[in-house]
Amino acid sequence: MAAPAQNLRINGDRLWDSLMEMARIGPGVAGGNNRQTLTDEDAEGRALFRTWCEDAGCEMGLDQMGNMFARREGADPDALPVYVGSHLDTQPTGGKYDGVLGVLGGLEIIRTLNDLGIRTKHPIVVTNWTNEEGTRFAPAMLASGVFAGMHTQDWAYAREDADGKKFGDELQRIGWRGDEEVGARKMHAFFELHIEQGPILEAEGKDIGVVTHGQGLSWTQVTITGKDAHTGSTPMPMRKNAGLAMARVLEKVDEIAWSHAPHAVGAAGHIDVYPNSRNVIPGKAVFTVDFRSPDLEVIRDMENRLRVAAEDIADEMGLQIEFEKVGGFDPVKFDENCVAAVRNATERLGYSHTDIISGAGHDACWINRVAPTAMVMCPCVDGLSHNEAEEISKDWAAAGADVLFHAVVETAEVVE
Repeated sequence: MAAPAQNLRINGDRLWDSLMEMARIGPGVAGGNNRQTLTDEDAEGRALFRTWCEDAGCEMGLDQMGNMFARREGADPDALPVYVGSHLDTQPTGGKYDGVLGVLGGLEIIRTLNDLGIRTKHPIVVTNWTNEEGTRFAPAMLASGVFAGMHTQDWAYAREDADGKKFGDELQRIGWRGDEEVGARKMHAFFELHIEQGPILEAEGKDIGVVTHGQGLSWTQVTITGKDAHTGSTPMPMRKNAGLAMARVLEKVDEIAWSHAPHAVGAAGHIDVYPNSRNVIPGKAVFTVDFRSPDLEVIRDMENRLRVAAEDIADEMGLQIEFEKVGGFDPVKFDENCVAAVRNATERLGYSHTDIISGAGHDACWINRVAPTAMVMCPCVDGLSHNEAEEISKDWAAAGADVLFHAVVETAEVVE
């Protein structure tokens, strides 16, 4: 297949300016972003992206989950498109680059091809996947999961946020529900550029991470029910303290993850304690345990040990306990040919690189089930992400987008 010339690069200044302009929509309180999915800010960010895509000559498609598809035609009308993209939604206290770099890096491919007058055999489609973060509506990667057949659309539409608002209703409210059947599109390949969200690339002084695998993920929501009681007048032997039980369970979570070091991890990031009053012993605790590993058997072992240990703690304390699997996916091995395209592009451009396993979930992890897929990663400062202090350099962004450009355009095949 024909690859772009070695000296070709994207416009790093234009990419950076686009990142900064998108960051003005849904600003956070500390320099980052709060552009949660299906909010008015999400709708505004989508509208800006659509304008940019149409200005670049793309036709915008929209499916019933709100996934956006900006298409640049190829020379062969029968050739399956090469897809590229990520997500525009953020955490409540998110950074300016998580997800957004992958979407706007894809747009920069289109702009650069237009600048250079390059045609490709395959169409190229830049994608914004809805609700990757899963913060407002669990689980994460919801719309790409529907696209890949992992969830039904009705189930996704029924997901509720903390205020009881349904995903389907909010999608309709902000005006970004399309008519296209979800998952009807067929892909030649899919590529996703993302910041690492970890410290490895920066610590090793590498420009690019060639992502070969993705960690599997398991989210188990645990509900422990005891009895609300006065903290001052309830004797210690008569307490049914759900908060204390949660603390003991979380110690076990840490212990279980450490037993599978160095690649397994575990913690609880989402915790609610009720009634959450200073002078009331917690009568209920609800928390989500997040286990991850690139080994499926390790994930299963951690899940099983959590249940056994947590049930023992609840029984010993005379409490009720319930478990619900609220999210997860198996470890991912990305397509060897797509990974090779990323690695070859990195070497052709002269960037330092290392193979890496993604510690976070990404839309590419679901799309890998229905199309050949690979990921490109660039460093982020101190490995910090899901935080308003998340930061990358303009050079890192440009290097990642350069590699993305070469891998995507090589796969889409330059027409001489």
